[in-house]
Amino acid sequence: MARATSVFVCSSCAAETPRWMGQCPGCGEWNTLNEEAKVKPVAAGGRGGGATRAAASRPTRLSDVAAERHARLKTGIGELDQVLGGGLVPGSLVLLGGSPGIGKSTLTNMALGNLEGAGHKTLYISGEESAAQIRLRAERLPGAALQVPVLAETDLDVVLATMEAEAPAVCVVDSVQTLHASDLTGAAGSVGQVREVADRITRVAKQRNIAVLLVGHVTKEGALAGPRVLEHLVDCVLQFEGERERTYRTLRALKNRFGSTNDVGVFEMRSDGLVEVQDASARFVGEATRAPGSVVLAAMEGSRPLLVEVQALVSPSELVPPRRVVNGIDRNRLALVLAVLARHAGIGAGTSDVFVNVAGGVRIDEPGADLAVALAVASAVRGVTMGELAPIACFGEVGLTGELRTVAHADRRLAEAAKFGLKPVIAPGAETPSLRAAVRAALGAPPSRVAA
Repeated sequence: MARATSVFVCSSCAAETPRWMGQCPGCGEWNTLNEEAKVKPVAAGGRGGGATRAAASRPTRLSDVAAERHARLKTGIGELDQVLGGGLVPGSLVLLGGSPGIGKSTLTNMALGNLEGAGHKTLYISGEESAAQIRLRAERLPGAALQVPVLAETDLDVVLATMEAEAPAVCVVDSVQTLHASDLTGAAGSVGQVREVADRITRVAKQRNIAVLLVGHVTKEGALAGPRVLEHLVDCVLQFEGERERTYRTLRALKNRFGSTNDVGVFEMRSDGLVEVQDASARFVGEATRAPGSVVLAAMEGSRPLLVEVQALVSPSELVPPRRVVNGIDRNRLALVLAVLARHAGIGAGTSDVFVNVAGGVRIDEPGADLAVALAVASAVRGVTMGELAPIACFGEVGLTGELRTVAHADRRLAEAAKFGLKPVIAPGAETPSLRAAVRAALGAPPSRVAA
């Protein structure tokens, strides 16, 4: 026999207390106690009784372990399947995070509709919307989205009982922060509740061989909300990014036990749902402008080369200090590039407002974007258009001493730029070993104009 109780565990020292207190009795920290469910075994022979010693288990060599191969479930969305590593693995848990309104529910509805149309049994569990609201969204989606069974429920026990009774091949839980375990007193979305909900869903998914898509909330900083253990429990963590005002969305894997984390999917939000963007570079290059402050960045999104336009605007400022506004890159990286540009290339913008934007709502986090930012700012400061017939493409990392450092997959970046006729490509090499040389090559100016 076993009896379920709840205890409060300190996140700093792991001390336990049977009741909530503002201050941990073990380490003295404040507001670090989180509620957890604890099962206490009850001895069959009466009160008390010593704990029985567990029998030792014999380890098995990895070469003797039978590795069962499961056929992946294709969602019918090529970009999603590619990021997952080829499709959903039966019995796996996938955590999908993203900002409100970014399209998480639309993506999962479309995936379930395609799976239902392919003959797989599906189930959509929503704790945020009513069944009527889900239907209104499904009416504009293609495929068999209206044929997906829906359950609007927040009670974890009811959700688990339904999953066991229906035994779907794929189940979506939207969202994990809205479910509530009755044996815990904390509110839905609290650390203890999210941990317990995820753990019990994981056990059912593994026992019943159900592929579960957990939709998760994010914090103001963009990180997944809830305890970090939530990301450790699941098999795959996907991040859905983009701006609600823009149509483009990117899907990237932060963790994947059944595939690579180097792939990224690109989507475009339309009135009839999300549409896969097979060749995103063609969209961005086609919209690129040949004006001062514009340059094309040959970036890498995972293992996929992507050409995006980086724009810069430099304007005299009456503010002290002047403004530094960025969209799509790290603000601290812009400050570094501006400092190196002024110190080692003789192009300063210390008294001017600097605005840098990655067109299309794409976010670039790799250091290979440094050179594109530097050239865009230099072009905007000088008022010089780069490239005679087509925009200039570039990539490279800028060092603090003014040198250009090589970045990964240079051959793929060059091939993608050549595919769209972008020549020449300014990159780290013998002809452009430094930022000064790259600026000189891009602006076509003599050394006297570029030098300090």
